[in-house]
Amino acid sequence: MSRPVTLVTGGSRGIGAALCRRLAADGHDLAIGYRQDEEAAQRVAEQARAAGAAAVPLRLDIAVEAEVERFFDRAAEQLGPITGLVNNAGVTSTAGPLADLRTEDLRRVVDVNLVGYLLCARRAARELAAGGAIVNVSSAAATLGSPGEYVHYAATKAATDALTIGLAKELGPAGIRVNCVAPGTTDTEFHALGGEPGRAARVAPAIPLRRPGRAEEIAAAVAWLLSPDASYTTGAVLRVAGGL
Repeated sequence: MSRPVTLVTGGSRGIGAALCRRLAADGHDLAIGYRQDEEAAQRVAEQARAAGAAAVPLRLDIAVEAEVERFFDRAAEQLGPITGLVNNAGVTSTAGPLADLRTEDLRRVVDVNLVGYLLCARRAARELAAGGAIVNVSSAAATLGSPGEYVHYAATKAATDALTIGLAKELGPAGIRVNCVAPGTTDTEFHALGGEPGRAARVAPAIPLRRPGRAEEIAAAVAWLLSPDASYTTGAVLRVAGGL
């Protein structure tokens, strides 16, 4: 049997890197999208190859249509027909009340977290054959709202949930599944982007399980949704948030 070929955006760090390692171990070949840190993406690719996967790191800003098209084209050229997409790349800005945020920060978060997801999902919808799968990475913030910190980010993740449900219904008759994982606070370097590297530890007491998640725990949920074990699952938003 041919190996699945999965594209992972934002695959050089955090949840994306953990996911690439997990998928490689599960038998996937990988295109690893990264925006800036080529060295980190190369390390993840080497780890995937050590697990027996073919893996290619490819530079990608998902908010730029031409880069999305090139990413899919190059992945198919180097790895073969694409069977799956994980929409994982995301950004935030300095945390704070919405009233204090800059317009350029709002636009960048929407451009990456929403428009970028739409661009990638649109190309996947054109590319995938029956049996293909898309997994969008959302956030528990989609329903919690993140008041005082990340309202704009939470809004884009609520849109991700809606994209998942609508696209699952749209592509279901073609045999393509679309699902979503909504992580809670996860202990990755993502929090440093918001100006508080220690945020995961700070909010842990408010989580019912009393700890932040690990990137590998989120990766396991995504890997299941891509697997044959989830063959009758589509339109689902799987919350992996420690009880929040």
